[in-house]
Amino acid sequence: MNSVILIGNLTTDVELREVGADKRLAKFGLAVDRGGKDSETDFFRISVWDRQAEVCADYLAKGRKIALEGRLRYSTWEDEGKKRSAVEVVAYRVEFLPGPAGSGAEVMPFEAAAA
Repeated sequence: MNSVILIGNLTTDVELREVGADKRLAKFGLAVDRGGKDSETDFFRISVWDRQAEVCADYLAKGRKIALEGRLRYSTWEDEGKKRSAVEVVAYRVEFLPGPAGSGAEVMPFEAAAA
């Protein structure tokens, strides 16, 4: 089983682009606090597809807190003759969480079919 749940804050604004004629892809960074006394932070690259990608692009911005469910995807490619690899999270459920008091941020769940 390949499943991941993360809660964190966006480290970048959402980048939305078209992939082919009918597909939309949103990408953004997410910082996740490990918790605990001497807490460390992990950073993830997130991909979201189609209608959910459009909703994320419309409502999310750097600093916004979200929860997501998704799966890990491992990719490899060559860049200037060097082999590269990365693990990213492909989100199939994104929930917009409330921000600090008075920020006007609302909870907004959105779920889409897994890509």
